[in-house]
Amino acid sequence: MRANEAEPQAGTGTRSEADMDKTGDFDRHRRLLFSIAYRMLGSVADAEDVLQEAYLRWQRTEEEVRSPRAYLSAVVTRLSIDQLRSARVRREEYIGAWLPEPILTEGEGADAPAEAAILEESLSMAFMVLLESLTPTERAVFLLREVFDYDYGEVSRLVGKSEENCRQISRRARQSVAARRPRFEASQEQEERLMESFLQACAGGDMEALVSLLSEDVILWSDGGGKVRAALNPIRGADKVIRWFAGILQKTPPGLTFRTASVNGRPGAVGYYADGSPQSVVTLEVEGESIRAIHFVVNPEKLENIPPLEEVER
Repeated sequence: MRANEAEPQAGTGTRSEADMDKTGDFDRHRRLLFSIAYRMLGSVADAEDVLQEAYLRWQRTEEEVRSPRAYLSAVVTRLSIDQLRSARVRREEYIGAWLPEPILTEGEGADAPAEAAILEESLSMAFMVLLESLTPTERAVFLLREVFDYDYGEVSRLVGKSEENCRQISRRARQSVAARRPRFEASQEQEERLMESFLQACAGGDMEALVSLLSEDVILWSDGGGKVRAALNPIRGADKVIRWFAGILQKTPPGLTFRTASVNGRPGAVGYYADGSPQSVVTLEVEGESIRAIHFVVNPEKLENIPPLEEVER
């Protein structure tokens, strides 16, 4: 059952007014709830599972709720913390590097979950990777306070910890994220220009042009999940990254093409096989005029929400 569908009352075939009111309340806040869950979990499927469970709990509650937004945010936050703890156990057994599931965030190719993903700066793949350095509770407190602008009293109620404890957790999380962020933020225009140059260099096999785009300490992440061939560990340093590209470009599937796209709110690109099905998603982390990180998602399970090329070009 989808989260926006209520069960019919036994014997009537219709929903009660109370059920319909609750469904309406849930639908009004669904954008916010998905945004919290996706940023917590980095997975569309896991975020949707959390929303489904939150919806069922909301339908079952018999207590009077003065603020459905606060109640549902608390349920989704706590479910996401539990889910993330379980997911981290699974990620210890994940084959190779783990990256968040990418989503398209504009144009006709953007799917329904992407429409719910607001606040683009905090949605970027680079930012989502930074969040992986936080514990589940740190991640929840940081997102609720710094991204969704809940005050500490609200954060305290949402995560079930004291207000002072939440302040301490938030401070630690901010320091951890700040230490890993680029020193100089790039504009969207810079990112678009570097993405175009990056794709041109790769398409032409121009290693000299490619190395000129990379910072000396560039990191490449390639997430195949054991489903397709990918680097098992992050590749660090321009020389090693260039050698990786030199090898992988020799094995490019026939007819592979790339199209630029808005991926998680930032400039990115989608690779398509000759039949138009998605092969990969690439995003860049830019500092100044150089690429400091490259994120390649080639795990087919994480590309299920990427539409085929024919839908994008309509």
